[in-house]
Amino acid sequence: MKKLLVGFFALVGALVVLGLIVVAFVALAGSAMKPGVPKQVLLEVDLEREVVEYKPDDPVAQAVLGGAVPLRDLIEGLEVAAEDERVGALVARVGAVPMGLATAQELRDAVLAFRASGKRAFAFAETFGEFGPGNTSYFLASAFDEIHLQPSGDVGLTGVLMESMFVAGTLEKLGLVPRMGQRYEYKNAMNMLTEKAYTPAHEEAMRAIAASWHRQIVAGIAAGRGRGEEEVRALLDGGPYLGPQALEAGLVDSLAYRDEVWEKAEAAVGESVKRLSLGKYLERAGRPHRAGSAIALVYGVGGVARGKSDLNPLTGEFTMGSDTVAQALRDAVEDDDVKAILFRVDSPGGSYVASDTIWHETVRARAAGKPIVVSMGDVAGSGGYFVAMAADKIVAQPGTITGSIGVLGGKFLTEGLWSKLGISWDEVHVGEGGSIWTGLADYDAAQLAQREAWLDRIYLDFTSKVAEGRGRSREEVHEVAKGRIWSGEDALARGLVDAVGGMDVALRLAREAAGLAPDAAVELRLFPKPKTPLQALLATLGGEPTATQAALVESLETLRPLARLAVRSGLLADRADVLALPDPAIAEGR
Repeated sequence: MKKLLVGFFALVGALVVLGLIVVAFVALAGSAMKPGVPKQVLLEVDLEREVVEYKPDDPVAQAVLGGAVPLRDLIEGLEVAAEDERVGALVARVGAVPMGLATAQELRDAVLAFRASGKRAFAFAETFGEFGPGNTSYFLASAFDEIHLQPSGDVGLTGVLMESMFVAGTLEKLGLVPRMGQRYEYKNAMNMLTEKAYTPAHEEAMRAIAASWHRQIVAGIAAGRGRGEEEVRALLDGGPYLGPQALEAGLVDSLAYRDEVWEKAEAAVGESVKRLSLGKYLERAGRPHRAGSAIALVYGVGGVARGKSDLNPLTGEFTMGSDTVAQALRDAVEDDDVKAILFRVDSPGGSYVASDTIWHETVRARAAGKPIVVSMGDVAGSGGYFVAMAADKIVAQPGTITGSIGVLGGKFLTEGLWSKLGISWDEVHVGEGGSIWTGLADYDAAQLAQREAWLDRIYLDFTSKVAEGRGRSREEVHEVAKGRIWSGEDALARGLVDAVGGMDVALRLAREAAGLAPDAAVELRLFPKPKTPLQALLATLGGEPTATQAALVESLETLRPLARLAVRSGLLADRADVLALPDPAIAEGR
């Protein structure tokens, strides 16, 4: 049986590699045989699919992300369609959008720009939250000319709720004691480990974010539906709504099924209309910004870490690797054609050292005469703000979580846990500081002083660099720092960002910084330069393993004992689905 299994997996591996090679060659050969765009087009887009900032060209990452759609594809597809006479209208499925508020705002702006060209946009939802919140999805839908709801659907329009989990009680039961420090009282990530409820500072920051988001949602819906803001606030207070109630309240324009909405959208275009997905349309029509003065586009997405940028195949989470991003910035600077750099950041932070590495390259870019403009996604906090703070201009969406200028660090005392498990440890160390990192002993006075000095040094460095980058005194920065998060709207009022908006606003500012006309033709040049499918495959198969491959191997090593146990117990039958995993559930934010 063992030889049979080894042979089977070897065969599967060989077939996968062969299949990837065939796919690569087919993609190359097929690129010359793309069909054109029909004379009359109804664009279709499913906004219930996961939206990501970008898709790495690593084949493993491509497989992990599956049907996820890059945000840039959606924005640029609508941008091209707005100017294309062949495109008559847009119809979108919008019921449960798995995205943050800032991403929804970026898409909302793109839909409004599409409509400004004189074209109609229809939104259809089976439901806006089925026994759950639907604020973000309805906010996005309000940018369309018409909103249609399936008769059995609901509109989960309610007030904004923000929830935080605290595990201090769990740690107590486990015998784990956090020994953490922070700078300062608003650096609230630590509170999950040390508190059982909000501290006053934590509650203040969260309430301010919730209030800002609530204002933005109200204003967007009011503008989109032609209602007064006070009226919309009352609607949020009165929700959620059953379908007939939503129709009566004017939140939707009809109760209709999908086929009925699509037929109405087709009728608005013409009898000979052809349906075409937004993705296929962009592929056939071609991207904008393909010719003109070169502006580099660099992505910094995910937690900041030393090493290469990556995508975890198990969690689907991105890593902003300092090696990758720093090299991309250097390459953009060394490219004589590049007039400016557009740096897209979506990150909750991470390593201080890695963040500093990337920050240094943004400073060097400016010193080399290459202006750099940052466009922020859903989150640009802590290290995510650190990498952005030296830019010529910083652009955030009103709903972007930004700031968190602060630091935390420490260790866990683990002796209580080991005692509960009946495990004992012993140790020897040489040198007074040898035990500073161990979880078996608390800090002594000298070690605690070292930790506090470390936190002070990082906070001083962080705030000093913010002051330098933003043209403020360090005292002014300290007043809006202290580890506090802000919405992009509030960050603008406090001088932490220069403008609110999306990639279009950042691109306009990049043109301006490069001395180009506001409407100058530009080529958005991606760094690192994307690989062809075949190049990506060969890179995956050869050379040193990437972090993605290493994580995949580590995961398989973890599962191997379970597989062996299954074989021995007779559970591993000759079936193709024995190692299949269920699709992960997607929970909508509130």
